[in-house]
Amino acid sequence: MERQQPGSAGLLYDDQLIPVRRRTRAGVRRRTVGNAVVPGSPSGHHPHMIEIRVLTPDDWPTWRELRLAALTEAPGAFGSRLADWQGDGDREQRWRDRLSIPNSYNLVAVLDGRPVGMSSGVPTPDPLMMDLISMWVHPDARGKGVADRLVDEVAQWARRAGADRLRLNVMPDNARATALYRRAGFRMTDEPGNLTPDGEQVMLRPL
Repeated sequence: MERQQPGSAGLLYDDQLIPVRRRTRAGVRRRTVGNAVVPGSPSGHHPHMIEIRVLTPDDWPTWRELRLAALTEAPGAFGSRLADWQGDGDREQRWRDRLSIPNSYNLVAVLDGRPVGMSSGVPTPDPLMMDLISMWVHPDARGKGVADRLVDEVAQWARRAGADRLRLNVMPDNARATALYRRAGFRMTDEPGNLTPDGEQVMLRPL
């Protein structure tokens, strides 16, 4: 099972979205927390529809696909390694366990009908603080508001759970992710990251 510690982010409004239930083609009941239209580019492209889905353990194939893509595309941005989730580590039950972390909130962003991003919120021993982990957006979907939606949805979840702070880890050389998190209201702390010995920095967002 993935460690429940402050989350490293590969990449990377406050509206109250009313959950609705939607049945997938496979029969799995998936909760959709909202969608938003992102304006198209000035060149005349059509607007982008972003949908945020809350996953259950039955959605493990979708999570697996995105997680392996994240670890491949941004290997230095996470506490886990691609090799940890391949071979003997690539088991259905292990993926299900990852999505079964008690009281966790596991999200996938769907852009124009295609899963392109992921994030999770997990509790910490401090009930007033939640962690943002496993944050990643596919390169093709960056700059289209997907990361902002994923971060904000986890922040709303943490607030609903009674937390007053949201925490994450980020590598100091990950300027794009750091800029995203600053834009989302996170600030650096003096606390060192604890997922890897590579000098990750901790950022906090008051809720």
